[in-house]
Amino acid sequence: MTLKADLYFSFRSPFSYLCAGRYYAMTKEYDLNIALRTVWPIAIRAPEMLFQGNPAAPRYILMDSIRSAAMLDIPFRWPRPDPIVQDLANYTIAPEQPHIRRLVRTGQAASRRGLGMGFAYEVSKLIFDGSTDDWHEDDHLAEAAARAGLDFAELEAEAASDTDALDAEVTANQDALEAAGHWGVPTLVFDGEPFYGQDRVEMARWRMEQKGLVKR
Repeated sequence: MTLKADLYFSFRSPFSYLCAGRYYAMTKEYDLNIALRTVWPIAIRAPEMLFQGNPAAPRYILMDSIRSAAMLDIPFRWPRPDPIVQDLANYTIAPEQPHIRRLVRTGQAASRRGLGMGFAYEVSKLIFDGSTDDWHEDDHLAEAAARAGLDFAELEAEAASDTDALDAEVTANQDALEAAGHWGVPTLVFDGEPFYGQDRVEMARWRMEQKGLVKR
């Protein structure tokens, strides 16, 4: 029996990147279907939550991203450019957000096709693994999408023509994440149980094995 789960994912989250490849590999090794559920980064959906917390939080997130990547032997560098356009001197979020809106909408379009996990893995790797400056230019995204079996031009056309419906689906994903008992990403929800963080991949696998996870 194929087990099913949902991965709530942000294209700006380094921790989402650090779990994407591991969850994607599980879908190849096991009789498992993980549906990608894209959400807006906290900087878009609740910037007041992001900036009213402890000022040490951004420093800690970067430090923990770097050491987690090193421990997992996953290449990592903060993106150039950042998917969120903001003034790092005062953390002001720009009103126009072309990068993240492009990523989230095309990611949701990929999810409609049942290929969201591959898209999330290939695109987040492009953004975060440090091998590509200006990941948003040239054919970088198109090549990443092609590795996931997708036509990026088709995804972009859909993102432009069906924007409102895609955004509504993303909002529904956010509501479903909260209904499942969490608010952050990455969160895998399996059998009604949320597993938050890139450090819960093995725990999620353990739970799935209890519920009958088998290799393909």
